[in-house]
Amino acid sequence: MLTIGEFATLTHLSVRTLRRYHEAGLLEPAEVDPSTGYRYYTAAQIPPAQVIHRLRQLDVPLPEVREILSTDDPARRAGLIAVHLNRLEETLDRTRSAVVSLRRLLQPRPQPFELRSVPARTVAAITAEVPLADAVPWHDGAMAELDAAYPAPERTGPPGGRYANELFTDGEGTLTVYRPVREPRARGRIERLALPAADLAVAVHEGPHDDIDVTYGCLGAWVAEHALAVAGPIHETYVLGPRDTRDPAAWRTEIGWPVFRVTPA
Repeated sequence: MLTIGEFATLTHLSVRTLRRYHEAGLLEPAEVDPSTGYRYYTAAQIPPAQVIHRLRQLDVPLPEVREILSTDDPARRAGLIAVHLNRLEETLDRTRSAVVSLRRLLQPRPQPFELRSVPARTVAAITAEVPLADAVPWHDGAMAELDAAYPAPERTGPPGGRYANELFTDGEGTLTVYRPVREPRARGRIERLALPAADLAVAVHEGPHDDIDVTYGCLGAWVAEHALAVAGPIHETYVLGPRDTRDPAAWRTEIGWPVFRVTPA
């Protein structure tokens, strides 16, 4: 038997932590002296104690730690841990995105803008009403479907998307992804879509989309300063994106807001 002090030394866990694990029902001592209350452990309890410590370092909730420890099925145990690791990765992604955006907001860099007239076009497109929370996976799936239907020789320009204002204001709205191709044709979810001519205020977002909201904000401020009003869905053109290169630093996304002048030039 090992005293709690000896067990703490071997596991690199404090006596206070071991007592807390006992009180929470995570790690019961092998024996508790009824007269003194001293806790004793066995060497076989060292690996479980270290597993608990690692899980708590990853902020796995206590009920999930208990569930992980109680199962003897390695596949189920791995599945339970994987669920939490996925949550951690999502949290890390949100944290990274917030850090990137804050750095750019605190250290702004010059952002060029332009007014551009885009002619009417007919493209191959997929359109749906999409909740904002599902916009990214829906976009990726629809774009993959367009890519499969139209190999590179049939494409005549970079892909794009149109985002209804309601998608941002109400949390759900019309989302369209499209590809300019030689002969657009309807097939399954894909339709021939006539995009009308538009006057756009355009900004180019460089790099990954972690801080694309900052570019949106800069473009909006420029539009307001030049007495322009937004009229219609936001356009995005993926000049260079994940389908073209694995290097996020090389990505180039054009953001275009359909505009019209609200005061004389």
